[in-house]
Amino acid sequence: MKTKLIQLLVVAALFAGCTKSTISENEISGLSKHPDVTTSFATTATAAIDAGSLQQSIQGFGGASILAWEADLTSDQRTKAFSASSGIGMSILRVMVPTSSGSFAAEKPTIDAAKGFGAKVVATAWNAPSSMMTGIHLNTSSYAAYAAHLSSYNTAVGGVYAISPFNEPNYTGSGWMEATATEVGNFVAAQGSNCGAPIMAPEPFNMDQTYINSYLSNATAKSKTSFVCGHIYGKTPYNLGSIGKSVWMTEHYTNSSISGDDWNNAMTAAKEIHDCMNSGWAAYVWWYIRRSYGPIDESSNITKLGYVMAQYARYVRPGYTKVSCTANPSTGVYVTAYKSGTQLVVVIVNQNSATTYQPFSLSGVTPAGFDRYYTNSSSNIAHNSFTITGSSFGINLTPSSVTTLVSN
Repeated sequence: MKTKLIQLLVVAALFAGCTKSTISENEISGLSKHPDVTTSFATTATAAIDAGSLQQSIQGFGGASILAWEADLTSDQRTKAFSASSGIGMSILRVMVPTSSGSFAAEKPTIDAAKGFGAKVVATAWNAPSSMMTGIHLNTSSYAAYAAHLSSYNTAVGGVYAISPFNEPNYTGSGWMEATATEVGNFVAAQGSNCGAPIMAPEPFNMDQTYINSYLSNATAKSKTSFVCGHIYGKTPYNLGSIGKSVWMTEHYTNSSISGDDWNNAMTAAKEIHDCMNSGWAAYVWWYIRRSYGPIDESSNITKLGYVMAQYARYVRPGYTKVSCTANPSTGVYVTAYKSGTQLVVVIVNQNSATTYQPFSLSGVTPAGFDRYYTNSSSNIAHNSFTITGSSFGINLTPSSVTTLVSN
C-alpha cells in the first residue's frame, strides 16, 4: 500500500510538470510499470549543461524571399516572419541578387522590413549578367565588372550583411553559374574586397567538405571571406572541424510535397535544426519563407513548421553562444543550450510518442526558474513557468514536441 501511494504521488507530481530532482530511480522504475502511466523512462540519462563551456556564436535562423520566382512578402507576412514577439522571430533574410540592375530596387521593401526587425540580410547571386558569362561560367576577364555589379546591388538596397557570389557552384546541370572551388577562390581573392559587402562563400550544394577545404586553401580568398556557407541537400549536418570560420547553413527544405502543417515533417525539421547547431554551425536558413511547405503558407498563416522554427528563433537570438550540453541524453530526446549574459536557453526535441521525463543538471549558471514554451501537434508556443532549487531539475516533455526553456 505504501509503495502504491508513493507511485501515485510521483505520478501526480510528474504530470503537474514537476521540477523536483529528488525522484529516485526506483520510483521511476516503478512508475514505468504502472498500467495508467504512459510516461517514457527508458534509457533516460541526465542532460548535463555547462554554461561555462562556450562553443559557437549563434547568428540566427531565417528563410529566403526570392522575387525572381515568387511574389514579394506582404507587410503581414514580414511581421509574421521576423517579429520575435508575435511571429516566428527569424533573424536572417536571404535574397537573390538580380542579373539586371533595373530589378535591384524591387528587393528593398522586404530588406528594409527585415532590418527593421533586427534581422541580418544576406544576398546570393545565382548568375552574373549574361554579358559577363560564357555559357554557365563567369569569364575571368569579367571579374572586376561582376564585382562592380554586386557592389552596385548592395548600394541600391541600402547594404546587406554579406554577399555570396555563387549559389551552389558545384551543382552540375543546375542552369546557374557553375565553378570549381578553385575558381570561386580565384574570384574572391581577386575581387572579394570590391563587392560592396563582406563575402560569404563558397555555398556548395551539399556542404561538401572537400570543396570547402579546397576553397579555403586559397589563403587570400580565405582572408576575404567573412564566413563559410553551404546547403545540406543530400547531407546530414556534421562538424567541419577547425576551419577558422563561422559556418552558416543557408538553404534547405525537407519535403516540398508536404504541407508546412504536417507535424511529422515539422519534427523532422526540428531535429535537423538541432543537428546543425550541434554540429557547431552558427545559422540555419530555410528555403522559401512563404510556400505551402514553408513556415508561412500561401494564406499567410504560420504553419507547424513555422512554430517549430520559432521555438529556436524567438528565444535563441543573434549573439547568443551555444554552450556544452549532452546532445542526446535519452532515447528520442535531443538537447541544445545557449547563453547570453546570465540568461540560459535550452531547446529540447522529444521524438517519443509518449510523455518523457527528462532530468537536467546545471553548472556555470544558477537560474531561479524557467519560462517553458512548447509546440506539439495540438499546441503552438504554449507557455507555463516553474521554479527550481539548486543545480538540478527535471521536466515532462509532451509527446512529439519541441520545448524551449528560458531562464528567469
